[in-house]
Amino acid sequence: MAPRDVLPADAPDAQPTTGLTRRHFLGATIAAGVAGACGGAPSGGDAASAPTPDPETLVAAIEAQVESDNIYTRLLGVKAHLPGHGHATALGGSRMPAEVIEAMQEANDYFVMIDELNVAAGRRAAEVVRAEAALITSGASGGLLLGTAACLTGTDEEKMEALPNPTWAKRECVMQKAHRYPYDFALQAAGATIVEVEGREQLMNAIGENTALVFGLPRHGALGATMAAEVLQPEELIEVGRAAGVPVMIDGASRLPPTGNLTIYNELGADLVVVSGGKGLRGPQSTGILSGRADLIEAARMQAAPNDLIGRGMKVGKEEIIGLIVALNRYENLDHAAEREGWKAKAEYVAAELQGIDGFTAEVIDDEAGEAASYVDIDWDESVIPMTHAEVRNHLRRRPERRVALSSLFGSRRVQTRCMRDGEEVLVAGRLREFFTEGYKNV
Repeated sequence: MAPRDVLPADAPDAQPTTGLTRRHFLGATIAAGVAGACGGAPSGGDAASAPTPDPETLVAAIEAQVESDNIYTRLLGVKAHLPGHGHATALGGSRMPAEVIEAMQEANDYFVMIDELNVAAGRRAAEVVRAEAALITSGASGGLLLGTAACLTGTDEEKMEALPNPTWAKRECVMQKAHRYPYDFALQAAGATIVEVEGREQLMNAIGENTALVFGLPRHGALGATMAAEVLQPEELIEVGRAAGVPVMIDGASRLPPTGNLTIYNELGADLVVVSGGKGLRGPQSTGILSGRADLIEAARMQAAPNDLIGRGMKVGKEEIIGLIVALNRYENLDHAAEREGWKAKAEYVAAELQGIDGFTAEVIDDEAGEAASYVDIDWDESVIPMTHAEVRNHLRRRPERRVALSSLFGSRRVQTRCMRDGEEVLVAGRLREFFTEGYKNV
């Protein structure tokens, strides 16, 4: 294995002919990110000519910010954590780019009619996601509720006023058991009655005159061969709904990357599609997009804030709407391949730093098609490191004294790098190496 301080040859800005090391790479890439923490360039000096701080000093500055010099800790005493995770809502979602923050700040300076803004922003969002129409919602969950409400009522205002207690028979949402998940509570909150079915035959038999919609989400994960044959994927559900004349709503909230998932379900002909405005799009975490058939989006818009119906409490601020549109515009023009390479370079660094630990393995998992985010899969021999995965995850989520928490390993095995800024991979790798060599002995 190459020396630990040598930058991978395929990492951004690597120049093998000059013998660029990890130390030099950190000095070049972290400086801008921690300028605020280090006080920036000396007063009256030229930032370009100022000496580059030692990389270890820069990394220490990042750690100090996470540990204590951040708004959460200063204002409320809540500790921040290092990002070893993807875009999880429970862990804060994603980081909004500077242009999104700046747009939201400018939007704060003006007043607009929210109903007009909803229509205009929905029109732009629909262009990006390739749908007939769209509506900006309060997260993906708000989109689920409003989409369900639209299927229950259409544009009938009397029915809208009855929600969430529909008095008519056509209020059933047919859903396979394999597609049930905690967020389907939003469908029930709108007033739908979930009809849970098992296999294909049950699904087909359950669809009838009382079916208001069919619901599903991608379920390509760890399904056994038998179950996979019985569980309909979104494209199949869309075909079934089309044949039966019943709307189909697909939840694709957290499916970015790959980038194609932003448009695929609309392109397949889903009647309604929900995606998160935060997460992969990196817009405001409290936003989402409901898109699809124009008549259903109109029905959803009529029930959304600022109107006084079932969606009134799920309002989206004017700043958030603008922030999401800027994030969408950015995403549409982003060099996704270059971004994935950055994630991969960080994953390779973390994996390299974790080699040579007794009883421990770390491997970069990369999408062969080059579309998904690379991550580091870690595992260990519990006879050597006597801790279960749950115990490791729970310990790393704690906030020991004077230590930055790594609170978000998925299942304790997956280290994701797509939320990391330059330099944070060094802290994450160091925290993990320390724990799996010595730290676990003191738990």
